[in-house]
Amino acid sequence: MSNTFGHIFRLTTFGESHGTAIGGIIDGCPAGIDIDTAFVQAELDRRKPGQSSITTQRHEDDRIEFLSGIFEGKTTGAPIGFCIANADHRSADYDHLKNVYRPGHADYTYQQKYGIRDYRGGGRASARETATRIVAGAIAKLALRAIGIDITAYTTQIGNVAITKNYHELDLTQVENNIVRCPDAAAATQMVELIDACRRQGDSIGGIVQCVISGTPAGLGEPLYGKLQAELAYAMLSINAAKGFDYGSGFEQVAQTGSSLNDTFYTDHDRIGTRTNFAGGIQGGISNGADIYFRVVFKPTPTISKAQQTIDMGGNAVELAAHGRHDACVVPRAVPVVEAMAAIVLFDAYLQNRSATL
Repeated sequence: MSNTFGHIFRLTTFGESHGTAIGGIIDGCPAGIDIDTAFVQAELDRRKPGQSSITTQRHEDDRIEFLSGIFEGKTTGAPIGFCIANADHRSADYDHLKNVYRPGHADYTYQQKYGIRDYRGGGRASARETATRIVAGAIAKLALRAIGIDITAYTTQIGNVAITKNYHELDLTQVENNIVRCPDAAAATQMVELIDACRRQGDSIGGIVQCVISGTPAGLGEPLYGKLQAELAYAMLSINAAKGFDYGSGFEQVAQTGSSLNDTFYTDHDRIGTRTNFAGGIQGGISNGADIYFRVVFKPTPTISKAQQTIDMGGNAVELAAHGRHDACVVPRAVPVVEAMAAIVLFDAYLQNRSATL
Protein backbone atom coordinates (compact mmCIF):
# COMPACT_ATOMS: atom_id res chain seq x y z
CA MET A 1 0.00 0.00 0.00
CA SER A 2 2.94 2.36 0.40
CA ASN A 3 3.05 2.56 -3.40
CA THR A 4 -0.48 4.02 -3.58
CA PHE A 5 -1.57 7.58 -2.80
CA GLY A 6 -5.10 8.96 -2.57
CA HIS A 7 -8.58 7.91 -1.45
CA ILE A 8 -10.92 8.11 -4.45
CA PHE A 9 -8.50 9.50 -7.03
CA ARG A 10 -5.64 7.05 -6.45
CA LEU A 11 -2.19 6.76 -7.97
CA THR A 12 -0.16 3.55 -7.74
CA THR A 13 3.38 3.80 -9.12
CA PHE A 14 6.04 1.28 -10.13
CA GLY A 15 9.61 1.23 -11.35
CA GLU A 16 13.15 2.13 -10.36
CA SER A 17 15.61 4.78 -11.47
CA HIS A 18 17.67 2.36 -13.61
CA GLY A 19 14.98 -0.14 -14.52
CA THR A 20 13.35 -0.52 -17.94
CA ALA A 21 10.63 2.01 -17.20
CA ILE A 22 8.65 3.79 -14.53
CA GLY A 23 4.89 4.14 -14.63
CA GLY A 24 1.62 4.02 -12.81
CA ILE A 25 -2.07 3.31 -12.65
CA ILE A 26 -4.57 6.05 -11.84
CA ASP A 27 -7.79 4.59 -10.47
CA GLY A 28 -10.98 6.36 -9.47
CA CYS A 29 -10.70 9.04 -12.14
CA PRO A 30 -14.17 10.10 -13.31
CA ALA A 31 -15.20 9.62 -16.92
CA GLY A 32 -15.47 12.52 -19.31
CA ILE A 33 -12.40 14.57 -18.42
CA ASP A 34 -10.76 16.08 -21.49
CA ILE A 35 -7.13 14.95 -21.62
CA ASP A 36 -4.71 17.32 -23.30
CA THR A 37 -1.73 15.02 -23.85
CA ALA A 38 0.42 17.97 -24.92
CA PHE A 39 -0.23 19.58 -21.54
CA VAL A 40 0.68 16.36 -19.70
CA GLN A 41 3.93 16.14 -21.68
CA ALA A 42 4.70 19.81 -21.00
CA GLU A 43 4.31 19.18 -17.27
CA LEU A 44 6.74 16.25 -17.52
CA ASP A 45 9.19 18.46 -19.40
CA ARG A 46 9.20 20.89 -16.46
CA ARG A 47 10.47 18.12 -14.18
CA LYS A 48 12.70 16.11 -16.49
CA PRO A 49 16.48 15.94 -15.98
CA GLY A 50 18.97 17.76 -18.16
CA GLN A 51 16.75 20.81 -18.68
CA SER A 52 19.33 23.42 -17.61
CA SER A 53 22.94 23.97 -16.59
CA ILE A 54 22.11 23.63 -12.86
CA THR A 55 20.30 20.28 -13.06
CA THR A 56 21.58 16.74 -13.48
CA GLN A 57 22.86 16.13 -17.00
CA ARG A 58 21.08 12.79 -17.28
CA HIS A 59 19.04 13.13 -20.47
CA GLU A 60 15.60 11.54 -20.44
CA ASP A 61 12.90 12.57 -22.91
CA ASP A 62 10.28 11.35 -20.43
CA ARG A 63 7.81 10.62 -23.22
CA ILE A 64 4.49 9.55 -21.77
CA GLU A 65 2.75 6.48 -23.18
CA PHE A 66 -0.86 6.00 -22.08
CA LEU A 67 -1.92 2.37 -22.07
CA SER A 68 -5.56 2.49 -21.00
CA GLY A 69 -8.41 4.56 -19.61
CA ILE A 70 -8.47 7.25 -22.32
CA PHE A 71 -10.54 7.10 -25.51
CA GLU A 72 -11.01 9.83 -28.10
CA GLY A 73 -9.33 12.35 -25.81
CA LYS A 74 -11.48 11.72 -22.75
CA THR A 75 -11.18 9.58 -19.64
CA THR A 76 -13.46 6.55 -19.72
CA GLY A 77 -13.72 5.91 -15.98
CA ALA A 78 -11.48 2.85 -16.32
CA PRO A 79 -8.00 2.70 -14.73
CA ILE A 80 -5.53 4.92 -16.58
CA GLY A 81 -2.31 3.00 -17.16
CA PHE A 82 0.84 4.74 -18.35
CA CYS A 83 4.59 4.25 -18.57
CA ILE A 84 7.71 6.33 -19.14
CA ALA A 85 10.82 4.63 -20.51
CA ASN A 86 14.23 4.95 -18.84
CA ALA A 87 16.76 5.54 -21.59
CA ASP A 88 19.85 7.38 -20.34
CA HIS A 89 20.80 5.46 -17.23
CA ARG A 90 24.47 4.67 -16.57
CA SER A 91 24.34 1.93 -13.97
CA ALA A 92 28.14 1.53 -14.04
CA ASP A 93 28.39 4.96 -12.39
CA TYR A 94 27.05 3.32 -9.23
CA ASP A 95 29.19 0.18 -9.07
CA HIS A 96 31.42 1.77 -6.42
CA LEU A 97 28.34 2.20 -4.19
CA LYS A 98 27.25 -1.44 -4.24
CA ASN A 99 28.47 -2.17 -0.73
CA VAL A 100 28.61 1.36 0.69
CA TYR A 101 26.07 3.24 2.78
CA ARG A 102 25.90 6.76 1.36
CA PRO A 103 25.52 9.55 3.95
CA GLY A 104 22.08 11.17 3.80
CA HIS A 105 20.58 8.40 1.64
CA ALA A 106 18.17 5.53 2.21
CA ASP A 107 20.78 2.80 1.55
CA TYR A 108 21.03 1.60 5.14
CA THR A 109 17.31 1.79 5.94
CA TYR A 110 16.29 -0.02 2.74
CA GLN A 111 18.85 -2.75 3.50
CA GLN A 112 17.48 -3.14 7.02
CA LYS A 113 13.84 -3.26 5.88
CA TYR A 114 14.13 -5.48 2.80
CA GLY A 115 17.48 -7.26 3.15
CA ILE A 116 18.29 -6.13 -0.39
CA ARG A 117 18.56 -2.80 -2.19
CA ASP A 118 18.94 -1.51 -5.72
CA TYR A 119 22.04 0.67 -5.50
CA ARG A 120 21.76 1.92 -9.10
CA GLY A 121 20.72 5.53 -8.76
CA GLY A 122 18.91 4.82 -5.52
CA GLY A 123 16.49 2.36 -7.09
CA ARG A 124 12.97 2.92 -5.82
CA ALA A 125 14.18 5.68 -3.47
CA SER A 126 15.24 7.79 -6.44
CA ALA A 127 13.44 11.04 -7.23
CA ARG A 128 12.95 9.59 -10.73
CA GLU A 129 9.71 8.12 -9.33
CA THR A 130 8.26 11.63 -9.08
CA ALA A 131 7.77 11.73 -12.86
CA THR A 132 4.81 9.38 -12.35
CA ARG A 133 3.28 11.84 -9.89
CA ILE A 134 3.54 14.57 -12.53
CA VAL A 135 1.29 12.54 -14.84
CA ALA A 136 -1.43 12.04 -12.22
CA GLY A 137 -1.07 15.66 -11.13
CA ALA A 138 -1.46 16.89 -14.71
CA ILE A 139 -4.72 14.98 -15.10
CA ALA A 140 -5.91 16.32 -11.75
CA LYS A 141 -4.97 19.85 -12.85
CA LEU A 142 -7.03 19.50 -16.04
CA ALA A 143 -10.04 18.44 -13.98
CA LEU A 144 -9.53 21.19 -11.39
CA ARG A 145 -9.18 23.93 -14.00
CA ALA A 146 -12.58 22.95 -15.36
CA ILE A 147 -14.06 23.86 -11.96
CA GLY A 148 -11.99 27.02 -11.50
CA ILE A 149 -9.17 25.79 -9.24
CA ASP A 150 -5.63 26.84 -10.19
CA ILE A 151 -2.31 25.79 -8.62
CA THR A 152 1.03 27.60 -8.90
CA ALA A 153 4.25 26.77 -7.07
CA TYR A 154 7.53 28.67 -7.18
CA THR A 155 10.93 28.89 -5.54
CA THR A 156 11.09 31.37 -2.64
CA GLN A 157 14.50 30.53 -1.21
CA ILE A 158 17.79 28.83 -2.11
CA GLY A 159 20.29 28.74 0.73
CA ASN A 160 20.37 32.23 2.22
CA VAL A 161 18.91 33.90 -0.89
CA ALA A 162 15.21 34.52 -0.31
CA ILE A 163 12.22 36.42 -1.68
CA THR A 164 10.77 38.73 0.97
CA LYS A 165 7.62 39.69 -0.94
CA ASN A 166 4.18 38.20 -0.31
CA TYR A 167 2.80 36.15 -3.19
CA HIS A 168 0.21 38.90 -3.83
CA GLU A 169 3.10 41.23 -4.65
CA LEU A 170 4.66 38.86 -7.17
CA ASP A 171 3.77 38.18 -10.79
CA LEU A 172 3.44 34.42 -10.72
CA THR A 173 3.20 34.29 -14.52
CA GLN A 174 6.98 34.86 -14.45
CA VAL A 175 7.79 31.59 -12.64
CA GLU A 176 8.91 29.75 -15.78
CA ASN A 177 11.04 32.64 -17.04
CA ASN A 178 14.24 31.44 -15.34
CA ILE A 179 15.84 28.11 -14.54
CA VAL A 180 15.23 28.27 -10.76
CA ARG A 181 11.50 29.00 -11.19
CA CYS A 182 11.60 32.13 -9.05
CA PRO A 183 9.21 34.99 -10.00
CA ASP A 184 11.68 37.61 -8.71
CA ALA A 185 14.30 38.08 -11.46
CA ALA A 186 16.95 39.67 -9.22
CA ALA A 187 16.66 36.93 -6.59
CA ALA A 188 16.66 34.28 -9.32
CA THR A 189 20.02 35.48 -10.62
CA GLN A 190 21.53 35.21 -7.14
CA MET A 191 20.00 31.76 -6.66
CA VAL A 192 21.52 30.48 -9.90
CA GLU A 193 24.92 31.84 -8.89
CA LEU A 194 24.69 30.14 -5.48
CA ILE A 195 23.68 26.77 -6.94
CA ASP A 196 26.45 26.96 -9.53
CA ALA A 197 29.03 27.82 -6.85
CA CYS A 198 27.97 24.80 -4.79
CA ARG A 199 28.13 22.58 -7.87
CA ARG A 200 31.68 23.71 -8.67
CA GLN A 201 32.72 22.95 -5.08
CA GLY A 202 31.26 19.44 -5.31
CA ASP A 203 28.57 20.36 -2.82
CA SER A 204 24.81 21.00 -2.78
CA ILE A 205 22.26 23.42 -1.33
CA GLY A 206 18.61 23.30 -0.23
CA GLY A 207 15.68 25.69 -0.42
CA ILE A 208 11.96 26.36 -0.11
CA VAL A 209 9.04 26.01 -2.52
CA GLN A 210 5.80 27.92 -1.94
CA CYS A 211 2.51 26.83 -3.48
CA VAL A 212 -0.66 28.89 -3.95
CA ILE A 213 -4.05 27.29 -4.70
CA SER A 214 -6.74 29.72 -5.83
CA GLY A 215 -10.42 29.16 -6.59
CA THR A 216 -10.92 26.41 -3.99
CA PRO A 217 -14.54 26.28 -2.83
CA ALA A 218 -15.33 26.21 0.88
CA GLY A 219 -16.02 22.76 2.31
CA LEU A 220 -13.18 20.53 1.08
CA GLY A 221 -11.42 18.37 3.64
CA GLU A 222 -12.45 16.50 6.76
CA PRO A 223 -12.69 17.80 10.34
CA LEU A 224 -10.54 15.18 12.06
CA TYR A 225 -8.16 12.66 10.55
CA GLY A 226 -8.65 13.77 6.96
CA LYS A 227 -7.88 17.44 7.54
CA LEU A 228 -7.03 19.13 4.26
CA GLN A 229 -3.75 20.51 5.61
CA ALA A 230 -2.83 17.05 6.92
CA GLU A 231 -3.44 15.52 3.49
CA LEU A 232 -1.31 18.23 1.90
CA ALA A 233 1.46 17.71 4.46
CA TYR A 234 1.37 13.94 3.86
CA ALA A 235 1.64 14.54 0.11
CA MET A 236 4.46 17.04 0.34
CA LEU A 237 6.54 15.11 2.85
CA SER A 238 6.33 12.04 0.59
CA ILE A 239 8.42 13.93 -2.00
CA ASN A 240 12.11 13.06 -2.04
CA ALA A 241 14.29 15.47 -0.01
CA ALA A 242 11.27 17.23 1.57
CA LYS A 243 12.04 18.03 5.22
CA GLY A 244 9.36 20.43 6.38
CA PHE A 245 5.86 21.79 5.69
CA ASP A 246 3.83 24.71 6.96
CA TYR A 247 0.71 26.47 5.71
CA GLY A 248 -0.76 29.91 6.15
CA SER A 249 1.48 31.98 8.39
CA GLY A 250 2.83 28.66 9.69
CA PHE A 251 5.73 28.70 12.14
CA GLU A 252 5.69 32.51 12.17
CA GLN A 253 2.56 32.30 14.33
CA VAL A 254 4.63 31.29 17.37
CA ALA A 255 5.62 34.92 17.94
CA GLN A 256 2.13 36.34 17.33
CA THR A 257 -1.01 36.78 19.43
CA GLY A 258 -4.46 35.41 18.79
CA SER A 259 -5.88 38.88 18.31
CA SER A 260 -3.37 39.61 15.55
CA LEU A 261 -3.87 36.29 13.74
CA ASN A 262 -7.62 35.67 13.87
CA ASP A 263 -9.07 36.12 10.38
CA THR A 264 -12.24 38.21 10.85
CA PHE A 265 -15.26 37.55 8.64
CA TYR A 266 -17.24 39.94 6.42
CA THR A 267 -20.08 39.62 3.93
CA ASP A 268 -20.20 41.02 0.41
CA HIS A 269 -23.74 40.50 -0.86
CA ASP A 270 -24.07 36.67 -0.80
CA ARG A 271 -20.35 36.00 -0.35
CA ILE A 272 -18.71 35.38 3.02
CA GLY A 273 -14.98 35.98 3.28
CA THR A 274 -12.19 36.88 5.69
CA ARG A 275 -10.38 40.20 5.77
CA THR A 276 -7.01 38.47 6.21
CA ASN A 277 -5.80 34.97 5.43
CA PHE A 278 -3.32 33.98 8.13
CA ALA A 279 -5.08 30.59 8.24
CA GLY A 280 -3.96 29.79 4.71
CA GLY A 281 -7.44 29.05 3.42
CA ILE A 282 -8.09 26.17 5.82
CA GLN A 283 -9.99 26.25 9.12
CA GLY A 284 -10.78 23.18 11.20
CA GLY A 285 -9.26 21.02 8.47
CA ILE A 286 -11.76 22.32 5.88
CA SER A 287 -11.22 24.86 3.09
CA ASN A 288 -12.90 28.23 3.68
CA GLY A 289 -12.82 29.55 0.11
CA ALA A 290 -9.74 31.75 0.50
CA ASP A 291 -6.42 31.03 -1.21
CA ILE A 292 -4.63 27.99 0.19
CA TYR A 293 -0.91 28.61 0.47
CA PHE A 294 1.88 26.55 1.99
CA ARG A 295 5.65 26.05 1.95
CA VAL A 296 7.81 22.95 1.58
CA VAL A 297 11.44 22.85 2.74
CA PHE A 298 13.89 20.73 0.74
CA LYS A 299 17.26 19.59 2.04
CA PRO A 300 20.52 19.81 0.07
CA THR A 301 21.00 16.91 -2.33
CA PRO A 302 22.82 14.18 -0.34
CA THR A 303 24.82 12.93 -3.32
CA ILE A 304 27.91 15.15 -3.53
CA SER A 305 31.39 14.72 -4.95
CA LYS A 306 33.10 16.02 -1.82
CA ALA A 307 34.82 13.26 0.14
CA GLN A 308 32.79 11.98 3.11
CA GLN A 309 33.44 9.37 5.76
CA THR A 310 31.04 6.43 5.92
CA ILE A 311 31.04 2.63 6.26
CA ASP A 312 30.48 -0.32 3.97
CA MET A 313 28.07 -3.21 4.55
CA GLY A 314 30.76 -5.01 6.53
CA GLY A 315 31.06 -2.12 8.97
CA ASN A 316 34.44 -1.01 7.65
CA ALA A 317 35.23 2.69 7.53
CA VAL A 318 35.59 4.02 3.98
CA GLU A 319 35.92 7.40 2.31
CA LEU A 320 33.32 8.13 -0.34
CA ALA A 321 33.41 10.73 -3.09
CA ALA A 322 30.34 10.07 -5.23
CA HIS A 323 30.45 10.56 -8.97
CA GLY A 324 27.78 10.52 -11.61
CA ARG A 325 25.11 13.01 -12.66
CA HIS A 326 23.20 14.74 -9.87
CA ASP A 327 21.38 17.96 -9.07
CA ALA A 328 23.31 20.43 -6.92
CA CYS A 329 19.87 21.66 -5.81
CA VAL A 330 16.60 19.74 -6.15
CA VAL A 331 14.35 22.76 -5.63
CA PRO A 332 13.84 23.98 -9.25
CA ARG A 333 12.73 20.51 -10.40
CA ALA A 334 10.67 20.01 -7.23
CA VAL A 335 8.39 22.94 -8.10
CA PRO A 336 6.23 20.99 -10.62
CA VAL A 337 6.20 17.98 -8.28
CA VAL A 338 4.78 20.13 -5.47
CA GLU A 339 2.08 21.36 -7.86
CA ALA A 340 1.29 17.82 -8.96
CA MET A 341 0.88 16.47 -5.44
CA ALA A 342 -1.25 19.47 -4.46
CA ALA A 343 -3.48 18.84 -7.49
CA ILE A 344 -3.92 15.18 -6.57
CA VAL A 345 -4.90 16.11 -3.01
CA LEU A 346 -7.34 18.83 -4.08
CA PHE A 347 -9.04 16.74 -6.77
CA ASP A 348 -9.29 13.79 -4.40
CA ALA A 349 -10.86 16.05 -1.75
CA TYR A 350 -13.25 17.44 -4.35
CA LEU A 351 -14.37 13.94 -5.33
CA GLN A 352 -14.89 13.02 -1.70
CA ASN A 353 -17.30 15.95 -1.46
CA ARG A 354 -19.02 15.28 -4.77
CA SER A 355 -20.18 12.33 -6.84
CA ALA A 356 -17.63 10.38 -8.89
CA THR A 357 -18.58 12.10 -12.16
CA LEU A 358 -17.99 15.70 -13.17
